[in-house]
Amino acid sequence: MPIRHLSLALIAFCLACASTEPRPTPPPAAPDAGVAAVAPAAPDAGTHGIDLSSMDTSVAPGDDFFQFANGAWMSRTEIPADVSRWGTFSLLNDISVQRTKGLLESAAASSAPAGSDERKVGDFYASYLDEETIEKRGIQPLKPQLAAIAALHDKSALARALGKDLRADVDALNNTHFHTSRLFGLWVAPDMNQPSVATAYLFQGGLGMPDREYYVSDNPKMAATRDAYRIHIGRVLELAGISGGAERAGRIFELEMQIARTHATRAESLEVRKANNPWKRTEFGKRAPGLDWAAFFSAAGLQHQPGVIVWHPAAVRSLAALVKKVPLATWKDWLTFHTVDRQAPLLPQAFVAENFDFYGKTLAGTPELAVRWKRAVEAVGELRSKAVGFREGPGMSDAVGKLYAKAYFPPEAKAQIQEMVRQIAAAFDRRIEALDWMAPATKKEAREKVRTLYVGVGYPDRWVDYSALEISRDDLLGNAQRASLFDYRRRIAQLGKPVNRTDWSMEPQTVNAVNLPLQNALNFPAAILQPPFFDPLAPSAANYGAIGQVIGHEISHSFDDQGAMFDAEGRLRNWWTPADFAHFEAAGARLAAQYDAYAPFPDMHVHGRLTLSENIADVAGLAASHDAWSTSLGGRGPPRQGGFTGEQQFFIASAQNWRAKNREALARQLLITDGHAPDQFRALTVRNIDAWYTAFDVREGQKLYFPPEQRVRIW
Repeated sequence: MPIRHLSLALIAFCLACASTEPRPTPPPAAPDAGVAAVAPAAPDAGTHGIDLSSMDTSVAPGDDFFQFANGAWMSRTEIPADVSRWGTFSLLNDISVQRTKGLLESAAASSAPAGSDERKVGDFYASYLDEETIEKRGIQPLKPQLAAIAALHDKSALARALGKDLRADVDALNNTHFHTSRLFGLWVAPDMNQPSVATAYLFQGGLGMPDREYYVSDNPKMAATRDAYRIHIGRVLELAGISGGAERAGRIFELEMQIARTHATRAESLEVRKANNPWKRTEFGKRAPGLDWAAFFSAAGLQHQPGVIVWHPAAVRSLAALVKKVPLATWKDWLTFHTVDRQAPLLPQAFVAENFDFYGKTLAGTPELAVRWKRAVEAVGELRSKAVGFREGPGMSDAVGKLYAKAYFPPEAKAQIQEMVRQIAAAFDRRIEALDWMAPATKKEAREKVRTLYVGVGYPDRWVDYSALEISRDDLLGNAQRASLFDYRRRIAQLGKPVNRTDWSMEPQTVNAVNLPLQNALNFPAAILQPPFFDPLAPSAANYGAIGQVIGHEISHSFDDQGAMFDAEGRLRNWWTPADFAHFEAAGARLAAQYDAYAPFPDMHVHGRLTLSENIADVAGLAASHDAWSTSLGGRGPPRQGGFTGEQQFFIASAQNWRAKNREALARQLLITDGHAPDQFRALTVRNIDAWYTAFDVREGQKLYFPPEQRVRIW
């Protein structure tokens, strides 16, 4: 998964894993001064607690709190040349990448038994590093696929090709994964109407650029990007030995322009209630004419699925109509391009360079391609940057995660985090009970969601069984394709079967966290549970401000504008009284308007509606974590650090979560595609927290001051 910061709107379902193999017990770490040990801290982590060296105390907290907490760090920090972003999460991700590299190198050099997970991840990693074999084979491994596309003779054959190409490569409610370069995307998840059973969701797709806005916006920078994309298409076809590349590129680009106009926007895609469109499989021909749906579903292995929930019904209808309208030759060109482009990072260096030139440099502003071992780690362990373009399929992230958890996450840390979660959840429950605007019936439903919340910490209870996956040490492209197909088949095998709500959607090596409303569950992977987010030697104020904010944020996602649509069982159901829901929506509208006013560029502002889920979770999560920290003190005065009170440390730690620098191209891309507000504005969540004003004596006349009646209090 691409790492930017907490992709905390990743409200995705973790498919029921095929294996129920018990987890090996990680080796215990020696406790330090009576405190349970955790994974090693980042090198040169400095003192325990808030990072005093990163602050700019010449700035008044009430004028620019992000600069106050992070100004020195922003001044001295340069973004490394091979990434488009650098910040707190990047530092932890770098540690995870280095650790994973060590695990993969050991696996590649080991004499692990043939067929074992360790042998497979080692061979997969080695195949990525075998540049000599990759260059020698050239594009030959892709020739069978390209020949099959060239041989398509009618629209039914096209439908079969589109179905065969289908993968489970989108996440509903994960607002960084609303489309795929394939014509349709599939999500396998609990049925929002019957969450105890897994079902299939169909999504819009078909675009090579990140979002429809790249095609339809009249912003001059977008127009320039469109020109670069058209050139990129032609170059990829030329590298693949396809004649008439420029002419074909024009037709492909115009087709994608038509596709883009059919797409729902990112904000529209977040409207969960409008996405609940169950269609019987046999009705698709009438509901969305133009595509041979019987051929499509049969080739996709979905011919026995009774129905599918269509997330984007208007787009699906329009895409099916385009299949009929657009000439077969154009569709074959489009398929040929994406077949090569998606797998370009796995091909010879000329393809890698062209892929990076567009997806890395043009779309994200990254100056240099990462060294090959980093790309190998990201591919096999799924620790991917946002700016790597499309590639074929997942790696073996769960197998890598098993090795990572065993090596780097002692059970003592798990117990500590579980206790913090319990305390913050209890604080959130108390906040619900104290609401003066919510009816008792609504409160009862909300508190039941908190009471039944499943919290996964560190690692899952069971792993994916990779025994059916074939990995060869000298066949990178084949490994990636087989891993992609294995993942797809594993997922569709769950359709119609019971859901295990304790299954995960993340791996231990991922620096992230997630709320899963269809399971009423949270995941906190091992890699995020280390300094500076969680440090058992730090004052509690820093821990509650840092990892506590993350925990509170995830709990609060169960009650954001999307999560609040689901009940304690994960069912899409309105459990609100009309008056309560009207109050909730009005508060959300005020928060959206607050973020609409933030403009990181003169020609672009934050999209308050697109980022509303994250902003609600930021405000409510920080408030709940502050309550839990205050309760944990038991009336005792917290220690000072660097002259700052405990209250001040709490809020400084929360702002230091969001210190980051982005290259302009990526920052602009994220304003369009990401459901999170830019980091500097996430730090301004404090403007809605009364305790922040008291802690820093923020008064009227200062730039960040909101009078009490303008502070948004939702939970």
